[in-house]
Amino acid sequence: MVELDQYKGLMNAYEEPLSEMRDSLDSKGKKERIEELQRKTEEPGFWDNPEESQKHMKELKYLQEQVEKIDGLYTAFEDVGVLLQMAEEENDVSLLGEIKEEIETFEATFEELRIQTLLSGEYDGCDAIVTLHAGAGGTESCDWAGMLYRMYHRWADKRGFSLQVLDYLDGDITGIKGVTFEVRGENAYGYLKSEKGVHRLVRISPFNATGKRQTSFASCDVVPDIEEEIDIEIGEDDLKIDTYRASGAGGQHVNKTSSAIRITHLPTGIVVQCQNERSQHHNREKAMQMLKVKLQLLKEQEQADKVSDIRGEIKEIGFGNQIRSYVMQPYTLVKDHRTGEESSNVTAVLDGNIDSFMNAYLKQGLKS
Repeated sequence: MVELDQYKGLMNAYEEPLSEMRDSLDSKGKKERIEELQRKTEEPGFWDNPEESQKHMKELKYLQEQVEKIDGLYTAFEDVGVLLQMAEEENDVSLLGEIKEEIETFEATFEELRIQTLLSGEYDGCDAIVTLHAGAGGTESCDWAGMLYRMYHRWADKRGFSLQVLDYLDGDITGIKGVTFEVRGENAYGYLKSEKGVHRLVRISPFNATGKRQTSFASCDVVPDIEEEIDIEIGEDDLKIDTYRASGAGGQHVNKTSSAIRITHLPTGIVVQCQNERSQHHNREKAMQMLKVKLQLLKEQEQADKVSDIRGEIKEIGFGNQIRSYVMQPYTLVKDHRTGEESSNVTAVLDGNIDSFMNAYLKQGLKS
């Protein structure tokens, strides 16, 4: 059976990569860490510190899920091997359909775990703070920024990640002028760092009475939410601090108190804003944390002589700077200009199906 020989050759080719993946994902080390965390949960007073206990339980759950996937992948590999042997020994062509399905499931899980091995950057495991800004173009660009926010919200929901708005500025007529939100989930920054840059939309504008095609731009900035204290000295003279009334989805204090904070770091021009917290004090703390993260990343990039990569705000939000184009007329196509990854299903992409673009970006980093 020709098909059977092809399937055997395909699975044989996976033996070495599968072994390498096991080493890379450190299945044995994860199991040892699980045992250690489980012992801690049984210690007296474990639940006395809710914040620490929640961190432990979050890590425990993630490691258990990872080990389950790794072990499941090996089980699937062995199951396919058994089916191949049965089909060969009994010359049973009826098993080919089942073998094909099992191989497709195996390959999908293998690819998912392979992508996770690429998330090895220093901050990849962190939560992410994302900021979207509408480009020039008024209502049309504000609507586009709102569409991007919805896309990332849908993506986070599909992954089971949580999303919390930190700062929000409505467009004058519709959409969003700017929004900053935090995405919490395993490797959130590792995935979302691929989205940093200018995003371009081409469509027939619903706001144009003549029905002409319109090109709109919005920028996306992504930084990791580093929890540990960052040792960076910031002088008070280097800061310009403004307070303003919260707007958008900001809770009970919206438009009632000037609790929102905007901090400008004068030497670099970096601006951070936060209005989500209940008090001006907490908003300032969160904004300062965001500023320190950006300054830390800027410092690291300067050391690597890549300042332009970390300071996406230097680039104009317009033609020639886009990382990805979303074309809705006269044809439908989403294309990432860095990796060449494409999709003709624009609707699905805007509904949050952007994993293929993120994965292509991660794979490209492996090759470079």
